[in-house]
Amino acid sequence: MTRLLRLPLAVRALALVVLLLSAAPLLAQDWTYRVRPGDTIWDLSARYLKPSIAWEQLQSHNGIADPYRLPPGSQLRFPVAWLQVQPAPARVLAVRGPVHSQTDGQPRREVAEGDLLRIGQELFTGDDASVTVVFADDSRLQLREQSRLRLDQLSRYGRTGMVDTRLRLEQGRASNRVTPANGPASRYIIDAPTATSSVRGTVFRVSAGRDGRGAATEVLEGRVQVGNRRGQRLVTHGQATRSPSRDARPADLEALLPAPVLTTDPQRLATLPAALAWQPVPDAVGYRVEVVRADQPEVLLFARDTDTTALTLPDLPPGDLRVLVRAVSAEQVEGLDAGQDFQVRDQPIAPLTVRPLHGQTINSPRPRFEWTRVSDAARTVLQIARDPQFLDPLLEQDTRATHLRPGQDLAPGDYVWRIASVDGNGHRGRYSQPLPLTITDLPIDPALQPPEAAKGQLTLRWQAGEAGQRYRVQLDRRGDFATPLLDRELEQPEVTLKRPWRGTLHVRVQYIDEDGYAGPFSPTQQIALPCRTCYGAGGGALLLWLLL
Repeated sequence: MTRLLRLPLAVRALALVVLLLSAAPLLAQDWTYRVRPGDTIWDLSARYLKPSIAWEQLQSHNGIADPYRLPPGSQLRFPVAWLQVQPAPARVLAVRGPVHSQTDGQPRREVAEGDLLRIGQELFTGDDASVTVVFADDSRLQLREQSRLRLDQLSRYGRTGMVDTRLRLEQGRASNRVTPANGPASRYIIDAPTATSSVRGTVFRVSAGRDGRGAATEVLEGRVQVGNRRGQRLVTHGQATRSPSRDARPADLEALLPAPVLTTDPQRLATLPAALAWQPVPDAVGYRVEVVRADQPEVLLFARDTDTTALTLPDLPPGDLRVLVRAVSAEQVEGLDAGQDFQVRDQPIAPLTVRPLHGQTINSPRPRFEWTRVSDAARTVLQIARDPQFLDPLLEQDTRATHLRPGQDLAPGDYVWRIASVDGNGHRGRYSQPLPLTITDLPIDPALQPPEAAKGQLTLRWQAGEAGQRYRVQLDRRGDFATPLLDRELEQPEVTLKRPWRGTLHVRVQYIDEDGYAGPFSPTQQIALPCRTCYGAGGGALLLWLLL
C-alpha cells in the first residue's frame, strides 16, 4: 500500500479499481459449513463471523425459518466478507547459512529456526544459504541463496481453515509446496518483478530474474496461473513460462528439460563424502544439485550449481536424505528433478582410534591399526585412501577384533585412514575423522647401545618397541647373515652371550608384533670385539661399535 501511495493520482485510481474488481468475486463468494449435531446458529455466528455481523444476517442469508432448528447434515453459507480474519504468522522451519530479516527499515537481525514471521517482514539469504518457511495451512516455501522475499499478506479466516498468503519475490529463487485450497478464499500468490504466480495447491518454482533475464515459473505438480497486466498463462505439470517484462505477456509455454539419468550406485551415497555422477542432458548449460530431507523436501541441506556432470557430496547430517539433480537451460529455466533417496547413519558410533597416532610415520608396509571396542558393534570397517575425502579408497577391510593389519603392502607415501562400526544387522555407522599416516621404506633404527663386556660375558641392548612386541636378534661374522652365529627371539630388548667370539661381528634386530607380523630388520651394525682376556678381569669394558 505504501508503494501504491507513491504513484501518481491517476495511476493510483486505476490500480485501486483493478484491485477492487479482482477482489469482488472473492468477497462475493460463500464458504460452506456442514451442520453437525448440537450446532446452533448463535454458536456458529460467534465462531466464524466478525463481531459486526449479527446472527440474524446469517439466518436471513441462508433463508432459515426457525433458528432453533438446524438439521444435521444441512449446509450453511457464510459470505467470505463476513468471516473473521486474523493475522497468521509464518514459522521458520529450517535455516542453512546466513539468513536475516528486516521489518519496516529496522536493522536486520539473524533468523533462527522456530522464529515467527509477520506481515511486512523481509527475508534475505546470503551466499550458500537458504531458509524454509511454513505458513498457516502448512504450505511451505524454500528461499534459496542470494534471495530477497517480502511477506505482504499472512492471514487466516478464523477457524475455517482458509488462509490468504501473498508474497513478493524481489530477488533470487523460491521453491513452493502449496497445500490444496480449503475453501474459496484460500490463496497463495507470489509476485515477481515481471509477473504474478497464483495457485491453489501445487509444487512449483519461481525466479525473480537477474542479469537481464525475466522471471520464470516452473511447475512440477498441479497448475499455476501466471500473469501480469498484459495477459495470463496457465502453466501445468512439466511446463514453464518466462516473463521478460511487465510490459509483455508471459512467454509461450515451454517443456522443462528432462530429469538427468543418475549413474552413481545408490549404495555409494551411504558413505559421505561421495562422488555423484549423471548423464548429460541435451540443451543443458548447467546443473543444479541439492540434498534435502526425504520426509521434508523443502528443507535444503546442500546445494551447488555446476557446469559438469559430476560433483562430490560432502559430509551431511544423519537421516533419510534425498539427492536431486536437475538440468538448467540457457535461459536459466530449471528442469525436472532426478531423485535418489539414501540414508546416512550415525549409529553405531565409530570406535576411538588407538594407533597409529595422528600423523605418525611408520616404516612398515603393513602397519597395525588398533581402536577401542564399541558395545553395540559387531564388526569394524577400516578404510585407507590417498585423498582425505575417500572418493577412491585403496583398501577396505573389516574385522570382529579391535585391531587389523592391511591385507596388502602399502607403498611409501602419505595416506589417510578411518574406521566405522557395523551393527549386527549389517548397518554401518558414521566413519571417524580421517587421520593422516605416512609410510616410509627407511628401516627401523633400534638405537643399539654400546655393547658391554664383563666377567666373560657380552651384553647387547637396544631401544624397546611397543607393548607386546618381541625381538629377533642376529649376529654374523661376514655380514650377509646367510649362516648367522646367533639367531634368537627375545621378550626383552637385550641379549647376553657367555662366551663371545673375538674379532668383528655384525648385528641386526627385527621387531615382531604380538600378532606375529615381523617388520624389516634394522640397519646392520658392527662390533669390534677385543681379545678374550678383556672379558675376564671382572670389571666392565666398553667395546667399539660402528654403524655400517
